[in-house]
Amino acid sequence: MKTPSACNFESEFLVRDYEVDMFGVVNHAVYLHYLEHTRHEFLKSLGTDAAKMQQEGYNLVVTHLEIDYKLPLRSGDHFTSRLAVSAVTRVRFVFFQALYNESLTLTTSAKIEGTSILPNGRPGIPAEFRDALLDCIAEQKAIAS
Repeated sequence: MKTPSACNFESEFLVRDYEVDMFGVVNHAVYLHYLEHTRHEFLKSLGTDAAKMQQEGYNLVVTHLEIDYKLPLRSGDHFTSRLAVSAVTRVRFVFFQALYNESLTLTTSAKIEGTSILPNGRPGIPAEFRDALLDCIAEQKAIAS
């Protein structure tokens, strides 16, 4: 289901003019779009995507989000979004995400908790998706040791 490098996930972005507020920095709500887009691209790297899962009757939802803004991003900034799978259970997954500017300085960090609403209306993680996330955790632990 996943490519060999899918678990070490990064995505590149460029801040667009309309994403900044009257103070010349990226509006706080726009960061949520960056983080969500990264998660969707991560799913694609695993061989699936949110739309495909929804068509199969699984609706991915964010249940909790913590975000820390360290440094602002401004129009024209290039930055990297990184994602790591932190935890997976039968009904929940946790991602850590971070945004880094061009000098590789941390600008934003986030912890995203989510689940999937199964076709029966109850929370749960489809087995194939859960297994891919567990494989990522194992791969990350192997790299760290």
